[in-house]
This record gives sequence, C-alpha cells and structure tokens, in this order.
Amino acid sequence: METLMGLFADDAVYHVGGSGGLAGDKQGKQAIMAYFGELFTLSGGTAKVELQDVIAGNRHTVSVQTAEAQRNGKSMQQNGVLVFTLRDGKVTEVREFQEDTAKATDFWS
Repeated sequence: METLMGLFADDAVYHVGGSGGLAGDKQGKQAIMAYFGELFTLSGGTAKVELQDVIAGNRHTVSVQTAEAQRNGKSMQQNGVLVFTLRDGKVTEVREFQEDTAKATDFWS
C-alpha cells in the first residue's frame, strides 16, 4: 500500500463514473486508498485487475485492463480504461471508464 500511495500526489483526484454507491470523486490519497479498500472488502478479496496495455506520454498515461470480482453469488468481468494525468512524476488525476457502467453499478451496489 505504501508503494501505491507513493505514486499519487497528495491532492490527487480519482473519478469513478456511474451512479452507484462507489461512484464519484475520491479527493486525496487517503480517499483513493479507501476506495481500493472498499473494492477489496465488498468483493471478499476477490477483486483483481489484469493490465492489458499501457500507452504513455509526458502528461498522460492510459491503461487498458480487465477487472473481475465476485460478490453476493455474482461474478463480473469487464474491460476498462484508466486515464492518468501526471505532474512532477506523480499521478494527479485518474478517470476510470468501465466497459459497461450500468453493469458495474449494479454489481457494486
């Protein structure tokens, strides 16, 4: 967790799309880490992400990934994209885009 926290600027913002309970902006490193912890807790530790590809630039990096998890007898697997904004070697903003936002909202609600 310490390594992960070190990647983010103190004032970083993580944007989660959709309308479910996990949607919205996570302001600051602590809120971002709490979001990751909530995904882990809600999935009983089954949430995992497999990185498919990375496109890197000076100000932005894009990751293509496949996420999967089990929860309440249901399972979900879908592709997603994260767009990272970088400043001074730190992540300052992340925008999370799911393949099917409605499916993710239903699964995590």
